[in-house]
Amino acid sequence: MKCNSVLSVVLSSAIAGSASLVAFSAAADDYPEHDIRMVIPYGAGGPTDIIFRQIAREAEKELGVSIIPVNMTGAGATLGSRHVKDSEPDGYTILGGHDNIALSYIAGMVDYSYDAFSPVARVTQTFNMPTTYPDHPVEDASEIRQYIEDHPGEVKFSMIPTSTDHFFWMQMFDAMDIDVNDVKLISYPDTTEQMSALMAKEIDFTITNAACCSSFYADGTFRPLGVAHSERLSGDTLSDIKTFKEMGIDMESATSRGIFAPAGIPQERIDILADAFETALENETLREKLITELGSEPSFLAGQEYQQFLTANQESLEKVAENISF
Repeated sequence: MKCNSVLSVVLSSAIAGSASLVAFSAAADDYPEHDIRMVIPYGAGGPTDIIFRQIAREAEKELGVSIIPVNMTGAGATLGSRHVKDSEPDGYTILGGHDNIALSYIAGMVDYSYDAFSPVARVTQTFNMPTTYPDHPVEDASEIRQYIEDHPGEVKFSMIPTSTDHFFWMQMFDAMDIDVNDVKLISYPDTTEQMSALMAKEIDFTITNAACCSSFYADGTFRPLGVAHSERLSGDTLSDIKTFKEMGIDMESATSRGIFAPAGIPQERIDILADAFETALENETLREKLITELGSEPSFLAGQEYQQFLTANQESLEKVAENISF
């Protein structure tokens, strides 16, 4: 091949490469160009669904496109997470998930955890509450241990296996020096079934939070026995609920909800998404609703801080799991 022909090929390749880079840069700068699907691995109307839909309405104003919630239930919430994990890493399919990503891995249900995704941002923390029916003898969480001692082997706690409430009870039993062999853990497929069982007095205690049950607290259907937090929640009904700290129970427990994208998404797109959700959480009307109606604290984290949180979160859950047989 002649020198000038070689030079021509090299120049053509360089120009083509430059054009590709320009095209990619333009595409990145134009993101997002169309609607984004946000997979929620839980049913419509539940606390996770409600919280993510509320926040997404504000975030889409910043993005200039719609965020379309897609409820994808099944397989212990892993159907939705796996779908997102395996999606194209282009920023147009994201996951509204929480601690269950790590819980499913720890329980051996899936072979992936947080590290299979590109974490975008943590958005809220919803603090958990042991709850009973109105005329149950136990008035607050500090009395549960004595009630178990008075009724060994009879006290029933509901839980969804490998879920956040399963881990909550194990953490609380440890904090209160309660032997798990002295209680009955009753399995249910979902939160609705647990709530129905409590209403029917088939169980003594379940785990709830304000995101799903504030109206039930207000009308007296359920009685919360405390909030696993160091500070009282806001709101007319919620502010009357004692904290674990006030009752001398050394424990905090929250469901930490966040946005995840498939691994490999360009960093600039992660940043665009994170900025949109951060701005959304600055909206005072949304913040007020999250705090007073849904008992969920806006708690934004992104970047390295969020990654560090997820690492610590999984380590903490793995420690609790040492006392659980899956």
